[in-house]
Parts: sequence; C-alpha cells; structure tokens
Amino acid sequence: MSLFSILTETQKIKAHVDDCAAKVKLETRLSDLFISTRKRPAVILCIGTDRSTGDALGPLIGTHLTRQTLPQLHVYGTLDEPVHATNLEETIRFIEQTYQNPFIIAVDACLGRMDSVGCITLADGPLKPGAGVHKQLPKVGEAHITGIVNVGGFMEYMVLQNTRLNIVWRMSENISTLITQSYLRVRRI
Repeated sequence: MSLFSILTETQKIKAHVDDCAAKVKLETRLSDLFISTRKRPAVILCIGTDRSTGDALGPLIGTHLTRQTLPQLHVYGTLDEPVHATNLEETIRFIEQTYQNPFIIAVDACLGRMDSVGCITLADGPLKPGAGVHKQLPKVGEAHITGIVNVGGFMEYMVLQNTRLNIVWRMSENISTLITQSYLRVRRI
C-alpha cells in the first residue's frame, strides 16, 4: 500500500481486548499512521472524566502514556488534568496554537452493542466526543481510538456511571500499550 493510499483510504479496525491477533492488526495500522505523519508533531488527546467510571478510559490512557515519557509524543487528558466537555474546545485551540500542523489521535470511551463491549476500534477521521450521551462537542483528530466500555441505547449517563472498572482498566492498559509499541516501533525506523 502506498503512502498516499494510507492517508486517503478510510479504515476502521476493531479488536476485542482479549484477541491478541486482532490487536496486532491495530498496532500495525497505528504504526502506519505514525509513519505517514512522522514529520508532524504527534498528539494523543485522551477525552473523558474521572468522575464517571465508564468515561475514565481516556484519562487512564493519558496517565499510562505520560508515565512512559515517550519522546516527542504529546499527551493531553490525564487523571490529574482531564480533558472533558467543559474544556475540550479550549484544549483543541491550545494544541493548534502550540504545534504546527499537529497529527492528533483522539481517544475516548464509547457505548455500543452488547457483543462489542470490550472492543477497541481504530478509525480514520475525527472523533465525535459526547455523541453517545447526546452532547454537541467539536469533532477532533485525523484518527481516533475508542474503547467500547458498556452497552448504549438507554440512560447513557447511568450506564457510564455503572460501568465496571475492571473492563475500563484492562482496556486502558491495552490501548496505552498499543499506542506505546506503535510509536516506539516508528521511532526506531
């Protein structure tokens, strides 16, 4: 696949948190994205809040990533400084003013079908944060990663509040590992 086609073809890859073979495909695709944008500042924007178990996926991933101290990978949204509905626009503005033509990968929790709970998705194009709870927030990112933490469709705020921490924690570890390994693989090339 040529570099041009990597940037122009819309792709979406989905893998369950326990499916090692599928996670390798996610890691490969993420590495391809990092390679194709290597000359641009890489930003991981982890969206969510620690005030809701289900919505804490983003800040947990951001915290894991900042502890890795990955060179020249800029991470926003941690447990200490979450990026959520009230400061998302301000954070996006800050990133765009701080970095010249940043390559932003947005990361967030989402709700889905019962058979998709525990799945990680990597897709091209912007993330629409808050869509699962009917909020109008700005789209962000050239690619995005989501973790399906629970079932959607009814009383979404309550569902997010009552999501098991175990699934959120496991997904946060897996997604931060995927990002770390993909990024380091590209840095070695």
